This record gives sequence, C-alpha cells and structure tokens, in this order.
Amino acid sequence: MKIAITGGTGFVGGHLARHLTRAGHEVVLIARGEDSRDESLRSLPGVTFVPCGLGSPCALAEAFAGCDAVAHCAGINREMADQTYQRVHIQGTRNVVNAAQAADLKKILLLSFLRARPACGSGYHESKWAAEEIVRASGMDYTVLKAAMIYGKGDHMLDHLSHALHTFPVFALVGMKDRPARPVSIDDVVRIALASLLKGRLSRQTVAVAGPEELLLGEAVQRVARVLGKHPLMFPLPVFVHYALGWLLERVMTVPLVSVSQVRILAEGVVKAIPPCNALPRDLVPSRYFSEEQIIKGLPAHVSFGLRDFRIPWAAATKNVPLPAAAHGHPLRGSNHGG
Repeated sequence: MKIAITGGTGFVGGHLARHLTRAGHEVVLIARGEDSRDESLRSLPGVTFVPCGLGSPCALAEAFAGCDAVAHCAGINREMADQTYQRVHIQGTRNVVNAAQAADLKKILLLSFLRARPACGSGYHESKWAAEEIVRASGMDYTVLKAAMIYGKGDHMLDHLSHALHTFPVFALVGMKDRPARPVSIDDVVRIALASLLKGRLSRQTVAVAGPEELLLGEAVQRVARVLGKHPLMFPLPVFVHYALGWLLERVMTVPLVSVSQVRILAEGVVKAIPPCNALPRDLVPSRYFSEEQIIKGLPAHVSFGLRDFRIPWAAATKNVPLPAAAHGHPLRGSNHGG
C-alpha cells in the first residue's frame, strides 16, 4: 500500500513511517521541512518527502495522488506566529480531508488527544475536538485515535524530562495534588495505527488509546529519575505558577520546558477519554508498561538544558553550556504530535 503521513518527520509520524517501510509499503512524508531531528527518514526506501504545509488543499491533493490512505499526525502544542490552533488543527484538518476526497483516498486516520473536547476553555483541547468532528463528518472511512501521553525515542516526554533531571536538583509537580496518567508507548500507538491503515480495523470509530498502567505523574518522574541515577527534591507547586511559567517559556525557549496547553493537560490528569468513546478490541489494547526497559529504550543522550535552548542571537555559539541550577524542574509532559 501507499500511505501519506502529515507531520511525517515528527515523533509519531516518523515511527509510523519506519514501520511501514520495513513492511515494504510506500510512504509519502508530508511536512513543512522544519523538523530536522531525524534526517534519515527522508532517505528510507520507498519514501517520498513532500515539503508541504497544511495550508493548501491543492498541494496536499497532489501529494496524496496514488495513495490509499492518509495518517493525519500533524499538530502543535503551542501557538507560534501563523501556526495557530485554528490554522493547524481546524483549517489544516479541513484541508487534509478535502484533499483526501479530491485524491479519492479510501481512509483517513487522525491522531488526537485523549481529553480533547468542546467548550472547556482550552484552545488546544477545543481545536483537537473540532478536528475530530471534521473527520467524523467527512463521509470517508475514518479512525480517530484519542491518545494519552505518548512516549518513546524522539518524544518530548522522556526527552525534556531527562534533560530537566540532568539540569535541575529539584522538580516541581503541577498542582498541589498529584494527578494520574496512563502513558502509552509509541510502539503500541503504531501497532494500532497499522491495524487501521493496512487491515481496515476500527472503521468509523473513535477509540481511546492509553497505556495499561495508571500511575501518578510523580511516580512516572521518579521512575525516570531512578533510571538516570538522579534523586531530585520533588514538591508540589500551584497550577497558576506553572501557567505563568509556561507562558514565559513559550516566548523565550525554542522548545519550552512546558507550554500552557501542557500545564492544562497535566493539571487534569490523563486517564480516561472525554467524552467517552469506543474501547479498543482486546488484541489491540496497549500492553507495554512504563517500565525501566521501556524508559531506557526511549531515553535520548544525556544532555542538560543550556543557553542553546533559548531564542537568543548568541545561543547557537553556546554549545553544551548548562543552565545554572534553578528552583523549578520540568513537569512531565507528553507528545502526540507530528512535526
């Protein structure tokens, strides 16, 4: 089969592309070309890279030509310049659907968020819900994956969490009460996506995709810290402080330790889909626990945060310069986005 992937050079899109090519399928990677974390994706056998954003249905339709299905993995967790939730999640999804229909694709898979819902006061949650509704109303065969925090090699969750634990001697939890989560492995997410795209499973369904284990966010941080041999002082910090920090870091860091939308996510907890949706069939239920083995598998190189992570003119020249110890560590964050 030939599968198009929006956000194809991002975390989920990249893992999906590798699994598809290993199985002998053709892949069209669609991305703006700004994510250079893994340049090797573009040279995989059977891969065509199309430097295209979500703003043009015509360009998307050309990219989709000859494809059997599209996995719509593109998304953002903070707004920057013209990359707004309205333009990326809502209008972008509408353009993807229109282009898929014009190219006569048979299937669309949308990667969404477990607690995406309307009228909740969060632009991130509301726009992801609007994208779901566009796909469900498309008339196409669809699958919507409402995923919990996804972790694995190249993610934001283990990546930034490990960097923070290498940098700061303390770690501030979001809110005065620790919240639960069910982190889900990228391998389980890809397995479910492949069943939908290649085998026609989960037709016209919206399904919850969460890990098999419920644990407190503080417990997840402690597990990663143990693997790294770190012993941070952990303490609760009011949610409004994290919101203020997220607002500031979005403006000064290239990839912020935490964004405003992620504070909302962590403050709520990430366990059950809202509103309720279909459950996965037994053979597709995620099975990988957030274990030491899985954590080690997904960890990046041991690097501290430094001046290079800030949007300042001379930061590029400050390679491997660590930040001074600060009174705030990075709240556990996840990613379910492409690039």
